[in-house]
Amino acid sequence: MHIQEYAGTASNIHVEVTMRKTALREEILLKVEKPARYIGNEVNSVVKDKSAVAVRFAMCFPDVYEIGMSHLGIQILYSLFNSWEDVWCERVYSPWVDLDRIMREEKIPLFALESQEPVKEMDFLGITLQYEMCYTNILQILDLAQIPLLAAERGEDMPIVIGGGPCTYNPEPIADFFDLFYIGEGETQYRRLLDWYLANKAKGGSRKDFLRGAAQIPGIYVPQFYEETYREDGTILSRRKQYDDLPDQIRKEIVTDMTSVHYPLKPVVPFIKVTQDRVVLEIQRGCIRGCRFCQAGQIYRPVRERDVDKLKEYAVEMLKNTGHEEISLSSLSSSDYSRLDELLDFLIEDCGQKHTNISLPSLRIDAFSLDVMSKVQDVKKSSLTFAPEAGSQRLRDVINKGLTEEVILKGAALAFEGGWTRVKLYFMLGLPTETEEDIRGIGELSNKIAATFFETVPKEKRVNGKVQIVASTSFFIPKPFTPFQWAPMCTKETFLEKAYQTKQGIMQQLNQKSIKYNWHEADVSVLEGVFARGDRRVAKVILEAYRRGCLFDAWSEYYKNDVWMSCFEDCGVDIGFYTTRERADNELFPWDFLDCGVTKQFLLREWKKAQEGVVSPNCKAQCQGCGAGSFQCGICPSAS
Repeated sequence: MHIQEYAGTASNIHVEVTMRKTALREEILLKVEKPARYIGNEVNSVVKDKSAVAVRFAMCFPDVYEIGMSHLGIQILYSLFNSWEDVWCERVYSPWVDLDRIMREEKIPLFALESQEPVKEMDFLGITLQYEMCYTNILQILDLAQIPLLAAERGEDMPIVIGGGPCTYNPEPIADFFDLFYIGEGETQYRRLLDWYLANKAKGGSRKDFLRGAAQIPGIYVPQFYEETYREDGTILSRRKQYDDLPDQIRKEIVTDMTSVHYPLKPVVPFIKVTQDRVVLEIQRGCIRGCRFCQAGQIYRPVRERDVDKLKEYAVEMLKNTGHEEISLSSLSSSDYSRLDELLDFLIEDCGQKHTNISLPSLRIDAFSLDVMSKVQDVKKSSLTFAPEAGSQRLRDVINKGLTEEVILKGAALAFEGGWTRVKLYFMLGLPTETEEDIRGIGELSNKIAATFFETVPKEKRVNGKVQIVASTSFFIPKPFTPFQWAPMCTKETFLEKAYQTKQGIMQQLNQKSIKYNWHEADVSVLEGVFARGDRRVAKVILEAYRRGCLFDAWSEYYKNDVWMSCFEDCGVDIGFYTTRERADNELFPWDFLDCGVTKQFLLREWKKAQEGVVSPNCKAQCQGCGAGSFQCGICPSAS
């Protein structure tokens, strides 16, 4: 069946139905949950004449459709690639468990949504790596596509498998499964990579010839041309490259001009509800704050803003092209966007008349103003989310959060005055130097925020008479390219004990009935910690776990911790080596061959300051000499 929709308001979309061949028979579509995940032809999806294009690229998000369709990065690259006449980019997502079983039973090859044709017939398979717990899904994608799982076993007729996204900042645990990785932001070098592919093909070059040439392109890492040697204690001794002309370090690619770079003004609109069913305006990249646990805050430096007038144009055009009823401002710290007030004024005036909801994620409580809230309160409301991260001031200084209790409570009061009655608070357990006093502070701070509501809002103005505070704790996972990459991580048992202490602390508070507490799964966090700082020896565990049925590990109902633990044991890989072990200052890390702009010397300096509880000013207040100024763009002093 072919379904074509024309953009308009959500209540006024014309639908035209004609017959079209799909990869899945009708009886299969009737058997699976949400068949619309697999039929393609959504609003704004791109269908080209395959005989008129030179390169076919399958862009994959290795998770279920609803998650993948909410990812801005794929929308950007999908739109960019399809703006080139000689390239057809199509989308692929992980088939859900019901269809996965049928495809294996009936040997149906994984297919791209737009053409409904097998992925193995494409030139490229690009897989975005947004979180470590999707690693077995990568193998599912390759397996169902009938592509050999190991890059070394792929022949000339197989697609080139590329990884991109934040997890490529330590690609080593999955290096065996990829032909190459793209390090950094995708808008800059993909055209050059595809042109080299076509040139190599025209002269009859081999797969290896293509990879040799690709390795010379900035931002491209070809793992099979490098190998590691290890010391007796398991740490890395050295890294060798196969050819002298290969780079010793791979420097990340970065967009220096956010205003002129391509942006998807006609994003694909799904037929079914997805995780983020809205227009997304990316207002800036990078973050000035320098939280020591946050990988994104380091790898996306420096901060680069989009021009506010461009954003206004984009908002109008994207709402018109999609029929969405919500617009979200995307960045790591929206409060720090210098033209936020002007942009909000425009959106309220334009979108408010159309009853469009405006979502403001990533707002810092210290930058929250009553003025901003009063602008949004007339439009549909949702809960506010704040991230103190730690319960005590001492620990907030350790992680460089830059928030005082006074500022937090003042921000909460402003929020309550603005009419909000539901507040979500995010904390982390297991942070370096954490004490029982820090853990008790989570309950105490939550209680003080609840008390602030009753002190701020008169009884007659309280909606439903009460406030709801939802305190959530995740478990701290040290990540590459952060000051905490040297830090030891807690065991599962220690994490659970800390969660229990947090719960007990909340139950002892005066306003406990207004506070709800949630915590993340400890065993999943431990596994994520292994993947985050792992090396190539971890790949055999991932492969074995997949062979034993591990899939959709990010989904708690499908996560099989006992299987994973047995795989580590049978493969002879020590979990503690990657998690609980403290690193020496001079240890060579698996990701040290990558250059994200922020230097290892700066990160080590911040690690030392963390242990002393010393706070570093944010980038706008005072340059810390992190190294990102070498990119000559954004807010860095050397760019001005």
